[in-house]
Amino acid sequence: MKTLAQFIQQQRDNLGLSAKGLAMQANLPFDTIEDIESGKDLFLSVTVRQNLAKVLRCAPEEIKKYEKDFNNHIVSDQIIDSLKELILNEAGGLKCPVCGAPLVTRIQKLYDLEDNLMLHPKAHCSKCSFQIHS
Repeated sequence: MKTLAQFIQQQRDNLGLSAKGLAMQANLPFDTIEDIESGKDLFLSVTVRQNLAKVLRCAPEEIKKYEKDFNNHIVSDQIIDSLKELILNEAGGLKCPVCGAPLVTRIQKLYDLEDNLMLHPKAHCSKCSFQIHS
């Protein structure tokens, strides 16, 4: 079965788009496309999925079926919310609540339909499958 990264790359290639062209047409930051195509992002927000689907000429559900949504049921919502707040406040040195390895964090910047900036904290563990997505 294809990965999300492979699916997005193949659809983009079929349309003759570069990664930068896809980002521009989908109104997404180039680093978002890079993270998806490199396999860093395994789960997409509804907005990102819809923007990509429009440009890639497919249904959002078709993209969703390639996503991996890791269920963080062993980590409480309180801990997840606390980590999201720390990421938004640009705290460094965060550790994975599952295995204690360093978390790789970033803040994704997106714009809603009314052109309001929305900040989404994201993180993934450098060793295990733990990740935070908005």
